[in-house]
Amino acid sequence: MIDWEERRQIVKVSKLYYFDGQTQAEIAKKIGVSRPVISKLLNKARDIGIVEIYIKDESAHTVELEHRLEKKYNLKEAIVIPTADMTKEMVKQALGKAASVYVSKNLQGIKSLGLSWGSTLSKFVQEYPYEQHRELKIIPLVGGMGRKLVEIHSNLLAYQLAQKMNSNCSYLYAPAMVGSYELKQRLIQSEDIAMVLEEGRNVEMAVVGIGNPFEGSTMTTMDYLTERDLESLQDAGAAGDIGSRFFDAAGKQIQHPLNDLVIGLDLNEFKNIPEVIGIVEGTHKADSVKAALSGGYLDVLVIDDATAELMLQK
Repeated sequence: MIDWEERRQIVKVSKLYYFDGQTQAEIAKKIGVSRPVISKLLNKARDIGIVEIYIKDESAHTVELEHRLEKKYNLKEAIVIPTADMTKEMVKQALGKAASVYVSKNLQGIKSLGLSWGSTLSKFVQEYPYEQHRELKIIPLVGGMGRKLVEIHSNLLAYQLAQKMNSNCSYLYAPAMVGSYELKQRLIQSEDIAMVLEEGRNVEMAVVGIGNPFEGSTMTTMDYLTERDLESLQDAGAAGDIGSRFFDAAGKQIQHPLNDLVIGLDLNEFKNIPEVIGIVEGTHKADSVKAALSGGYLDVLVIDDATAELMLQK
């Protein structure tokens, strides 16, 4: 217990510091003690509850979520977007904007940037500012051809981002997934496709989406996955996908015929990329993201607050 005089001194110092805006040195001179004494009194004021500090801003909640995500999942950085009163499209747009800001700030010295595909990646490209990166090359990390939803294919996204960055890009002239293993082998042995896949393996930074094959899957919308495929993926323990490659709850690539039909990077090759930024929207993907993080595929996570909260529940 502290006596009345000490408590009075603590309150006086706290008022001068927090309300009057005086420095610790000014308070020390006024009261006639050393500056370290003032520092100890201010610390004690917080310890015993005389002073309580609150951050009154909507960002305080998301910053706390970011800190917890970084600590729990050993992330280089987490970026959490507040989504109150936002529609699904608005959330994707906000996530795309946040990811574009992060990439723009961290591109110095980067010569090659890889992209997967999907609606969230499309928002990232749409939100990216116009810049000058003449030495940079954009590489699609998975095939990008087909008739449906052309606007979210990797080749188009690579082209659009290269236009905004005033840089160059490669094109992976193949679908994300083909009909047979024999066809895949013929395609990946062709010089053009083999060259782009090798470029993808050597990118210095990548931006990817994460999918849940069983809910809200673009791969199903594009007819890459049938009902029979979904049943077999469930039987095989699939929990999510990156670049059209499926992994289980532990983040390990599953043994499944569909993984053998993908024209794109293998999941283990994603691990070799120095920095991978994942963009995720929707609580239905919480378990998929957890699995991806368990597999060690992501360094930076850009995510909405509702999904972040779900991932932090025990």
